Amino acid sequence: MDGRSPAQICGFGALAALTLTAAVDLAAVPASAMVGGAPTATEAAGGSVVMILGSYGTACTATAVARDLLLTAAHCVQPGADYKLVDRSPSRDPDRLPLLKDIVRIERHPQFDLRRLFGHLATADVALVKLAEPFPARIVAARLGGDAEPVAVGDAFIVAGYGVAVRGDGRTGGTLRAATLVATGVPGTLQIRLIDPRTRGQSPGLGACAGDSGAPAFREENGGLVIIGVVSWSTGPNVTAGCGGLTGITPLARYRSWLVETAHRLGSPLEP
Repeated sequence: MDGRSPAQICGFGALAALTLTAAVDLAAVPASAMVGGAPTATEAAGGSVVMILGSYGTACTATAVARDLLLTAAHCVQPGADYKLVDRSPSRDPDRLPLLKDIVRIERHPQFDLRRLFGHLATADVALVKLAEPFPARIVAARLGGDAEPVAVGDAFIVAGYGVAVRGDGRTGGTLRAATLVATGVPGTLQIRLIDPRTRGQSPGLGACAGDSGAPAFREENGGLVIIGVVSWSTGPNVTAGCGGLTGITPLARYRSWLVETAHRLGSPLEP
């Protein structure tokens, strides 16, 4: 991203207005995240979720998928900027700023095209981020979901991110929060649209917002949570610009083989 406010773009298939959910200008952020007043994430949903910052002022969410490897959205880690992992270790003095950990390599899916994303077309908005050193033990690597598990309308997912909570100005993020959302429309391997089941996208509700790009969408599988996609965009109610309406997910099913092969090539094999 280029350091401007989160991009407002029109359309995406039938959608009229979208927000890319990479936050900007997070220099001084009070605690809150996930628009709509979502609660703080549980250990099950949040134990693998972290924040990454870019040198142009962007902030995104990512998920640990190996001891030194993150999964995020490709539009969060564009060429020309430097990125850092935010270390929010609970053992640190709460009055001190978080540590920033080095990132040594970024692999974006070769089919990702930022022009297509801004041109309102689906694209491979996934990336892997290699860290200079392993995560502390408190960060647990999450598993990818199966590539053959279909998504049906009404299926429930947990989205956990560090994005804004109330305002859409990128200044109210910083606490990991989670929301349970359900699939709507016609889910497929290119795009999944999620809504707050209470508001159905017709009035302000829970959902991703600025800073939640790259956040995981978890579903329950065999008694645990697995990642089935990452957050790419959001809309306001009734498909207006902003947040609190639809949350757009890039599913991993189509790109799972690339993720597994790339992680192995980086020396960070994924959990089976």
